[in-house]
Amino acid sequence: MIEFRNVSKTYPNGTRGLDHVNLKIHKGEFIVIVGLSGAGKSTLLRSINRLNEISSGEIIIDGKSITKARGKGLRTIRRDIGMIFQNFNLVKRSSVMRNVLSGRVGYHSTMRTVLGLFPKEDVQLALQALKRVNILEKAYARADELSGGQQQRVAIARTLAQEAKIILADEPVASLDPLTTKQVMDDLKRINQELGITTIVNLHFVDLAREYATRIIGLRAGKVVFDGPVAAATDEKFEEIYGREIESDELLGETAG
Repeated sequence: MIEFRNVSKTYPNGTRGLDHVNLKIHKGEFIVIVGLSGAGKSTLLRSINRLNEISSGEIIIDGKSITKARGKGLRTIRRDIGMIFQNFNLVKRSSVMRNVLSGRVGYHSTMRTVLGLFPKEDVQLALQALKRVNILEKAYARADELSGGQQQRVAIARTLAQEAKIILADEPVASLDPLTTKQVMDDLKRINQELGITTIVNLHFVDLAREYATRIIGLRAGKVVFDGPVAAATDEKFEEIYGREIESDELLGETAG
């Protein structure tokens, strides 16, 4: 479903974000990408939907080159790719419903979406998405009235309303406490299993990667240094990925409150 063909990314300051990456990601996989800060995790993830432009190589999404796509073709490919950010990326003064409906903007004209003229079918999709992440009762609350975990579940609901075939989650639990982290990761895993949505998550914590992934990809200095099933991701392999012994906070998945 997603193929990286010899993909590299060099930033203007000369930093190599990705270094000749070759990957094939199949439909329905739940992939966790791990590595130190600066290893290239976010660069790789954001290259998939071209939030980050690669320097060389090509990325193929469902048989189409997103690298070469322009205009309507690019918008059509992106419509199938939902994005979840560490800081939620919600319009805080808007209602939860309006935030979830923003997942439908790729299907309508700019004027309709600016005016909030979404058809009843879109509203039903949004309500179903909120129900799936157990936050339907907050549909008409303001986003800034919600806890961090609730806001992240709204972001997940937005990707569901978008009817995304791929969900990209860039450190989605980095700012959440351990209990809320489990709730959000459980939601992502359940959606992956029930709907077959290909899910790719950047995580810092080793035990979370082991618990939720079907496949782990390890990056170091922009290179893929590990790619395999969870069973193969031994402590020794993680030490190779991180270039040192794994520290307790990385292993235990302790997050900030």
